[in-house]
Amino acid sequence: MSAHELLELILDEFELKPTGRSKGSYLDTLNQFLINKHAMGQRVLVILDEAQNLSQEALEEVRMLSNLQTDKASLLQILLSGQPGLRRRLQHPSLSQLSQRIAVSYHLGPLGLEDTRSYISYRVKIAGGKREGLFSPGAMEKVFQCSGGVPRTINILCDAALVYGYADELTTIGEQVIEGVIQDRQETGIVVASYAEENDRLSESDDRQDGSLEKRIESLEQQVSHLSAIVDWQVRNLEGQAQDYKDTLVQRLEAMLSQERKRADKLLVQYNLLKDRPKTRKVMTKDEQKESHQVKSPDIAAARPTWPANIEDNRKAGWTEGIRRWFSRKP
Repeated sequence: MSAHELLELILDEFELKPTGRSKGSYLDTLNQFLINKHAMGQRVLVILDEAQNLSQEALEEVRMLSNLQTDKASLLQILLSGQPGLRRRLQHPSLSQLSQRIAVSYHLGPLGLEDTRSYISYRVKIAGGKREGLFSPGAMEKVFQCSGGVPRTINILCDAALVYGYADELTTIGEQVIEGVIQDRQETGIVVASYAEENDRLSESDDRQDGSLEKRIESLEQQVSHLSAIVDWQVRNLEGQAQDYKDTLVQRLEAMLSQERKRADKLLVQYNLLKDRPKTRKVMTKDEQKESHQVKSPDIAAARPTWPANIEDNRKAGWTEGIRRWFSRKP
């Protein structure tokens, strides 16, 4: 059973209708249901029977469901019930987080002879049997010997014995009926396993699973080691490239610094030459300074042209000729 199927089964048992088919929709619907029940003062219990058959994914989802809680109380109580293989599965390191969340655990061992007798009598009573001694003491002891005190095996043997007794119209199930049931089942290949045999079978199954899991873990460790080596090589390669780039950059900076130093030295030499050059500046006297600051006004009268004295002659000769002569005069 997958985690999605487990959530779907829980919602179906509580008759809840999620808004969608996604896991998030399932969890939202369940969480709202639990909050409402908590507000009403009611507790919600989920019982998972035959939990040893749940997949790793489903058991991990059980752990996630245990996180549904408020600040003060848990919203969901979960009861895991199963065969002895469940205890061994919970002891596996991969399920350590789930085991840490288990508040109370109890392992129910096989029933003893007296408990087996009481169990058979109780089952007959709740099934509607009104007569005491439907199973003889010898039959009960035979059931105990064959079943090893495992309740499920007791149920199988007693159910078959009742069918045989009904077919033979018996009023009491004796030891011979139980032996006949066991013999017929052995002949047909349907063997009722005792508690010890069932426990050994589960142990072998768990050992095979553990062996397969160990091989898988070993393979994953090898892959992780290989990836780690690749990462280390890439890191060293990048460090080498960074060092080469650093060396190249340092060389360039040193070359630029050397050029700047040469340039600074050249400028310093030129500055010292200019600084040591003798000064040849002429010192002027006060009279010379005054003369240099005096501004001579231009001789306007000398630059003014002389107008001809005999204007009448010019009039007679004509203005044009007079002007031509005047401009053609040599100074």
